[in-house]
Amino acid sequence: MDERAFIQEAKNGDLSAFNRLILAYQDMVYNQAYRLLGIRELAEDATQEAFISAYKKIRTYRGGSFRAWLIRIVSNACYDELRRHKRRPTTPLVPSDEYDEEIESPSWLADPSDTPEEETERSELMEAINYCLQKLSIEFRLAVVLVDFQNMDYSEAAMVSNVPVGTIKSRLARARRGMRQCLQQFWELLPEAFRLNDEASS
Repeated sequence: MDERAFIQEAKNGDLSAFNRLILAYQDMVYNQAYRLLGIRELAEDATQEAFISAYKKIRTYRGGSFRAWLIRIVSNACYDELRRHKRRPTTPLVPSDEYDEEIESPSWLADPSDTPEEETERSELMEAINYCLQKLSIEFRLAVVLVDFQNMDYSEAAMVSNVPVGTIKSRLARARRGMRQCLQQFWELLPEAFRLNDEASS
């Protein structure tokens, strides 16, 4: 996909070009929203609002990472959803099969597998990770999702979060510590490498 060309055409008002961008990024945007909100319906609403907002703001895009630009918009949409419902969602849902394949494990928990038994374990692990994500405050949740799920560097994550790099590092350290503590109750689901690293660090 010639992303730059589609962006320029979208900035000129070409809706079909913008729709091509949506098709390329819709899974990423939805997954970002789901990880932050933890509830499918809210994530779908935030995703829709994010793309509407992106279309309205496309002329303000001045270059750089288009992916990061979209993630910032959907993250803001998630904040709006949380404010609208005046609560932080705490009830995780098990990812459905069609999304289970698309949700990436964070690099520090990754243990990809293909057998049916391992796929079931991975699905259960993702449910546990989502549960623990929802236990974090939204600021810490955003930090760990941007760096460990979206594989952003600190400067990109800081730009999306609109905070200094040092704040991202601090939030990420506390978020990872919170995730590790929460995941202890799902010890049997954790990859062996994670358990060994956790024991070594304790």
